[in-house]
Amino acid sequence: MLVTTTFSIEGHTITEYKGIVRGIIVRSPTISQGFFAGLKKIIGGEIGAYTEMCDHARQQAYDSMIQHAQAIGANAIVGVHYDASGIGGETQATEVLCYGTAVVVKNCSNSRF
Repeated sequence: MLVTTTFSIEGHTITEYKGIVRGIIVRSPTISQGFFAGLKKIIGGEIGAYTEMCDHARQQAYDSMIQHAQAIGANAIVGVHYDASGIGGETQATEVLCYGTAVVVKNCSNSRF
């Protein structure tokens, strides 16, 4: 699956637009992640447990978007973006959305225009 943040793929021609695809995940920290994050708030610095949680959430949202595109017959996704937001005050969950446009592309690198 070709995936890009641009709206075209060099050497390929878009032959069909399948529509918008997305992957969404909502994650909250474990008790231990929340505990260590609380300590980091006091002493300062990067909150590694939250960084790891957010990274996993982004990967899961991305994987879900890929599955969505495959399910509708696409072989590429263009215009990919991420969006994230916090949910729930003190309980602090993170919502991550990954979305783009599913397309069918044809490799044109061997043909002349």
